[in-house]
Amino acid sequence: MALKIRLQRGGSAHNPHYRMVVADSRCRRDGRFVEVLGTYDPKNKDASKQVNLNLERADYWISVGAQATDTARSLLKRARRETPAVAAGEGESA
Repeated sequence: MALKIRLQRGGSAHNPHYRMVVADSRCRRDGRFVEVLGTYDPKNKDASKQVNLNLERADYWISVGAQATDTARSLLKRARRETPAVAAGEGESA
């Protein structure tokens, strides 16, 4: 089974709302999926609230062979930039 990380469209006409899902590449765009990774709301005025993703699960699916589409890849990259990364050993000192 070839897995893809892609967007699934929801919402009404002229008001799109997307879910980022892991799905079999043979399934339809809005069809069956394996797991929901998060949401993307392009109409939201607050740029920090447009992308809401579970990056840990996305990394897991990529590690087991799922391929992200171009749009999904750019949204994952954007979510990683917006999420404050705390490296091991940084932040708190005992």
